[in-house]
Amino acid sequence: MAATSQEGRVVAVRGPVLDIRFAAPPLPALNEAVAVRWDRPGRLVAEVAAHLDPLTVRALAMGETAGLRRGTAVRATGGPLTVPVGDAVLGRLINVLGETGDLGPALPEGIERWPIHRRPPPLAEQTGTSALFETGIKVIDLLVPLAQGGKAAMFGGAGVGKTVLIMELIHAMAERYEGISVFAGIGERSREGHELLNDMRHSGVLARSVLVYGQMNEPPGTRFRIGLAALSIAEYFRDRGHRDVLLLMDNVFRFVQAGSEVSGLMGRLPSRVGYQPTLATDVAALQERLASVPGAAITGIEAVYVPADDFTDPAITAISGHLDSALVLSRDRAAEGIYPAIDPLASFSLQLDPLVVGGTHAAIADEVRRTLAHWRALQDVIALLGVEELGAQDRQIVARARRLQRFLTQPFAVTEAFTGRPGRSVALKDTLAGCRAILDGEADDWPEGALYMTGTLDDARRAAEAAGAGRTA
Repeated sequence: MAATSQEGRVVAVRGPVLDIRFAAPPLPALNEAVAVRWDRPGRLVAEVAAHLDPLTVRALAMGETAGLRRGTAVRATGGPLTVPVGDAVLGRLINVLGETGDLGPALPEGIERWPIHRRPPPLAEQTGTSALFETGIKVIDLLVPLAQGGKAAMFGGAGVGKTVLIMELIHAMAERYEGISVFAGIGERSREGHELLNDMRHSGVLARSVLVYGQMNEPPGTRFRIGLAALSIAEYFRDRGHRDVLLLMDNVFRFVQAGSEVSGLMGRLPSRVGYQPTLATDVAALQERLASVPGAAITGIEAVYVPADDFTDPAITAISGHLDSALVLSRDRAAEGIYPAIDPLASFSLQLDPLVVGGTHAAIADEVRRTLAHWRALQDVIALLGVEELGAQDRQIVARARRLQRFLTQPFAVTEAFTGRPGRSVALKDTLAGCRAILDGEADDWPEGALYMTGTLDDARRAAEAAGAGRTA
């Protein structure tokens, strides 16, 4: 108990980094929280990151340190940072310290709190899953099916639609998904958090959701730990409530970026491309806690910013190694107006296997990929000579590939205010039927525009008939 009541003094302040000297050992353990007893409004808590000598620790503040003086008293708490858990946090927005940020009532006194640092379930207790997580988004359900209890990520550079896709998934799950949703905003803009909170209120999803935010303007320690805080809340609902949890994280690259900042502040030598030497360990500490146990699963869906569109970046490769599914968003497709801008050839899913999705689904998906790949292989020839110089069979494949590409676009509910198109959710059986019909040539005589930003093939057929009637008139 000596460590829990031990007092220290701040001896140095360098931005969010505090050096704290204690009177005598034992020192607070690594990752233990220490409370700063200052005279400013608001709590200031720091996390022990290193032991400098037998009496001094280096800690990372979880808040602004402006006005903090040397000599200020610090108290060791005896444990790591904790966050409130349970039904009381549903519908609330909280920060890494568990404080509410939605102007709502205070959380109940004595609410249970869980530490943010927890081990994943032992491998022997984890369960695999073959149940698919149907999203209602055609290109995902067909070519990159998501697993319930799996880990999926959306990779893309700036401005290709990662956050919009995350918000559409939240909207799509409101009716299909009966579990708990936990949203971790890691290093995101305050505007995006405010928009998401309002959207979830209006769509009726908020009552089954928890929002956990460490925003872009907050210190790196907050951004580095906010994902772990969201995981602890998700683990509570999985382990205590035996409820399925959908954990959405936007943006995991900001977690890596915050870890790199923390590493530099700690004085550690950088590794490849300036990242922290502990990059693989940091990513694994986050990703390996996304696990399923008998009776309940945590399904992780993450947005990942790709710096300079470089998919060989060490952070991207470190994250990719933990995934079941990867949705790669293409800047070229976004520039062409193909939304969602998912590259069907670069994306992958371990679930796209006949033993999981069934032989019919796997066969249609494989034929769609081959058709699109054949078109891509011919694009240089088409650019130089024109499509008319191709053989009859190649022209037919190109025409069907273009129609498939447009059929796999889809209007989103969250963009309706900007596009004027009502959002559409499409059942997997309708997606499969539509792609099968296009591959069989049923849409060969339809204008390509009839298939663009539509829902089912029946919707496209009506649009084609309307276009034909318009030309006749």
